Amino acid sequence: MNLPLVISATQLANVLPDNDLLIADLSSTENYLKGHIPGAIHIDPARLLCGHGDVPNKMPEPAQISALLGEIGLTPEKHIVVYDDQMGPWAGRLIWTLHSIGHQRCSFLNGHLPAWTGAGQMLEATVNQADSSDYPVTLKPGYLADITYIKEHLADTSHIVLDVRSAAEYSGEKVINAKRGGHIPGAVNYEWTRALISPDNPQLRPAEEILAELAGLGVTPDKTVITHCQTHRRSGLSYLFTKHLGFDKVRCYDGSWFEWGNRDDTPVES
Repeated sequence: MNLPLVISATQLANVLPDNDLLIADLSSTENYLKGHIPGAIHIDPARLLCGHGDVPNKMPEPAQISALLGEIGLTPEKHIVVYDDQMGPWAGRLIWTLHSIGHQRCSFLNGHLPAWTGAGQMLEATVNQADSSDYPVTLKPGYLADITYIKEHLADTSHIVLDVRSAAEYSGEKVINAKRGGHIPGAVNYEWTRALISPDNPQLRPAEEILAELAGLGVTPDKTVITHCQTHRRSGLSYLFTKHLGFDKVRCYDGSWFEWGNRDDTPVES
């Protein structure tokens, strides 16, 4: 199966059913039970977080990722299509997690369930269970940025930090679960929903429009982009759309502002 990173509802419908395809629904349990794409397996988005330590929003440990992928029946040969009910952050974070372990056979359903039903496709309410699998996990380099990496590259013009929080969070006017407000020095702000058509139509805007807006901020495909938000939920979508736009070097700071803003040894601009 050869599907692009971002697919339409029609493209997905054309390949259903297929034994080499796995559909993952990252919606709330309530919304999953109301209706989902036929055959979709539900994933609790909390499983995409390590869930422990001082920064529980960081990437799960390899054993945690392996357990999750085994439960949903993913194998290295299968292609997984993901969507959520949050306009894309959780789905994007799962794509990042999969890329981080070398699983490139994955696609993001553009527009999620509104696009699926808008294309005249049906939903089901059946709770689907997968046949378990064994998926050993090893993290690949190049997908994660931690505090040390960011500090080492703050003055490096080949790197740029893309902060996708709100303008108020970026400026420090609004502080959420942190001792300090503001942003990482040199970071540029592109609020994550700017990449979407609208809340009612959560499809990505045309690529050339997003590319032009990012270029205006100095975010260009030749640079290494380090993206983050408050807990690396919203920046799951910015990972997705930058990769979709052809950016090869994208790293996610999974600690995000929850970690950076609560440290005393991290520089802050406001």
